Amino acid sequence: MPVSAVTRRGVVRLLATSAGRVLVLAGEVDAAAVEAFWRCYGREPVRVDVVDARSLTALSPSGRELLAGTLEEAEWCGRPVALRCAPDVARAVAGIG
Repeated sequence: MPVSAVTRRGVVRLLATSAGRVLVLAGEVDAAAVEAFWRCYGREPVRVDVVDARSLTALSPSGRELLAGTLEEAEWCGRPVALRCAPDVARAVAGIG
């Protein structure tokens, strides 16, 4: 069942920019935000050039799954992904995997 954007506390978006594809995680990325992203793009990891988590305030287990899948896909394919985030988010991401 679709979750209203009103009830989501965070945002997960895929943007096409001049710098390439950017996965944006902002706010409290909860299960509802991740489910909305998966409904739009599917559950397979997306190919991105940048992960922008500078506005991320909280990351649910499903958010960690999404982020880990994205980073693992890039590593497996030998593609570097720039991770833009706050230091506390970088520490949390270092523990993913």
